[in-house]
Amino acid sequence: MKILFDTCVPRPLHRCLSGHHVIRAQQQGWGELRNGDLLNAAESAAFDMFVTADKNLRYQQQLIGRRIAVLVLPSNSWPILREMTSAIVEAVDSMKPGNYREILNREP
Repeated sequence: MKILFDTCVPRPLHRCLSGHHVIRAQQQGWGELRNGDLLNAAESAAFDMFVTADKNLRYQQQLIGRRIAVLVLPSNSWPILREMTSAIVEAVDSMKPGNYREILNREP
């Protein structure tokens, strides 16, 4: 799966997603793009999933009808996310195109 990490997602998280092609927004030259523009660019570039810690995304953007899956992390803090890697991996592996999912704090 081709996954785009938002600028707020900690870099070390990509090591937990072996078997997936993870690219950070900055690597694509999209570090300044926000919300809808970033999602549009990701879909145009055939990304399968967008990972962010922006919990307001679903209120700010129309996500229905999108081809890209969106996964929202509970935090952008690596120490917190490190403790939740199994839940994150499970979410990534189970999502389908167009899905939206938020991982809650301390999700098993």
